[in-house]
Amino acid sequence: MKYLIIGTGGIGGSLGGFLASKGNNVTFIARGSTLEILKNQGLKIKSGIKGEMQLPKVNAFSGEEYDDKADVIFVCVKDYSLDSVIPLIKKASYKNSIVIPLLNGYGVGENISRKLNSLHVVDGCIYISAFIEAPGSIIQLGSLFKLVFGTRKGVNIDPALLNNIKNTLIDCGIDAILSDKIETEVFKKFSFVSPCAACGAFYDIPIGPMQKVGKYRETFLKLCQEIKEIGNRLNLDFDGDLVEINFKILDSLMKDTTSSLQKDIKAGNNTEMDSLIFNVVRLAENLGVDVPVYRKIADFFDKQGAVSKLSD
Repeated sequence: MKYLIIGTGGIGGSLGGFLASKGNNVTFIARGSTLEILKNQGLKIKSGIKGEMQLPKVNAFSGEEYDDKADVIFVCVKDYSLDSVIPLIKKASYKNSIVIPLLNGYGVGENISRKLNSLHVVDGCIYISAFIEAPGSIIQLGSLFKLVFGTRKGVNIDPALLNNIKNTLIDCGIDAILSDKIETEVFKKFSFVSPCAACGAFYDIPIGPMQKVGKYRETFLKLCQEIKEIGNRLNLDFDGDLVEINFKILDSLMKDTTSSLQKDIKAGNNTEMDSLIFNVVRLAENLGVDVPVYRKIADFFDKQGAVSKLSD
C-alpha cells in the first residue's frame, strides 16, 4: 500500500518514520527547510521506542509537486491548516483511498468527509509525545505511541482494508486500535486536550500548577465537567468517568509540559484556538449545555484578538 503523510511535524514525522523504517511505501508532504532536509538528508528520529533512527532516503514532496495516488492518507496538520490541504487530498486520492485525520479537534472526520464528497474518511486520534527538534529531525518521547481509528456510524468501508492498515501499524511498533466506537474515542481524547490547553493558555502556566490543589486545578476540573456534559448530551458511551480519567492523565505528565496551543501563542503563530476552545462553546450552545468557564476563557481570548467563530 502507498501511504501519504500530509504534515511532517512531530506526529507526521514519527508516524511516517515508523512506517518507512519497516520498508513501507511512504511519502511525506512538507515545505520550506523541512522539505529540503528530507530531500537531501532524509529523516532522523530520536525515539523512546526504537532508539535513534536515520532514514537517509525518504520520498518527500511539496503539495504542488506530488502527482501520485495514495491508498492511505494520514492528515497530520493543525486544524487551522485543514482547508488548505483539502485540494491536495482530492488530488492524491482515488475511489478506494482511505483518509485518516489525526487532528486535535472533535468532528474532524465528518467535516473532512463533507468537503471530500464520496471519499472514504474515517475518524482517528493519536497519543504520542513528539516534536520537531530541527528541520528533518524528530524527537519522540517515552513508550506511548497509540493510534486509534475507525468508521463513524453510517460509514461503510471494507473491514479487511482497515485491518490491513492496523496490522501494518502494529508491525511498525505502533499500538494501533481499530475501534467500533471511534466517535467516543475521539471525544475522550478531546475532553482532555481541550481543558488542558484552555486552562494552560488562559493562565499561561505549564501542567505543574494544575497538578496542585488550588485555582488552576479547580479551573481544570470545571472545564472537564463542562466538556463531560457535552459528551453526555451527544449520547456517547464512555467506559468510566471522563473527569477521573482526565485527572489521571494530568497527574501522570511531566510538570513542565505545555500544550501546542500555548507554544503557538508564544511564538506568534496560528493557533488551534478555534477548535480547542471556541468550538466547545459552539457545541454547548447547539446542545443547550451551560459552559460558563469555557465561555469566560473564550471571551478573554476573543477580546485579545484571537480568531473567533462564535457567531458562525
